[in-house]
Amino acid sequence: MFVKYLLKPFSYIFHPIFISIYGAILYFLFTANTNYLSEIYLSCIQIFILTVLLPISFYSLLKVFKKIQSFTEATLEERRLPIFIQLVLVYLLLKFTLLETHFPELFKFFQAGFISAFLVFISVMLRFKASLHMIGCTSLAVFVLMFTSYLAIPALNTVAYLILCMGFVASSRLYMKAHTPIELIAGIVIGGLPQILVWFYNI
Repeated sequence: MFVKYLLKPFSYIFHPIFISIYGAILYFLFTANTNYLSEIYLSCIQIFILTVLLPISFYSLLKVFKKIQSFTEATLEERRLPIFIQLVLVYLLLKFTLLETHFPELFKFFQAGFISAFLVFISVMLRFKASLHMIGCTSLAVFVLMFTSYLAIPALNTVAYLILCMGFVASSRLYMKAHTPIELIAGIVIGGLPQILVWFYNI
C-alpha cells in the first residue's frame, strides 16, 4: 500500500503534458533575465497554451468521443492522434513565438522535443510503445544539464533531483504495469538523445 502511494503520483506529476512548462519554468528561474520580463511572460503564456491547455482540451474532446480511455495509460491506437496533435502544436511553438530570438537555449529544448515526438510517432506506426513519461522526464533532465553547463550555472542538486525523479517515474510505470523495461529504455533514448544532438550538432 505504501509503495502505491509513493510511486503512483509520479506518473501524474511527470506526465508528458507538463514537461514543457516545467522546462520553461526551470529555464527562466535559472537564467533570471529581468531585461526581458514582458517576453518571458508572453513566452510562458504561449508555452502554457500550446503545450498544456490545448492538449488537455484535445484530450477531453477525444475522451468524449471515446478515442482515449486513460490519461496515463494510452494504448498504441490511442496514441496516434494525440502525438500527431503534439507535433503540430510544438511546430507552431517553434515557428510563431519569441523563443528563437530571445531564448535560444529554450528554443533548443523544444526543437529536441519536436524530434522526440516525431520519433515516437514513427515508433507508434511501427507498433512499438515507447514510454512517453520517460521521454519527457529524460528530456527535462538532459535539457537542464545542457543549458546550465552551457551558461555555467551551478545546478548540480537540481540535475541530481531530476535524475532521481527519472528513477521514480520508471518504477511507477513498472509498478502500474504500463510499460516493460525495454519500453522504458527506449523512452530514455528517445528523450535524451535528441537533446544532446541539438546542443552539440545544432540540428
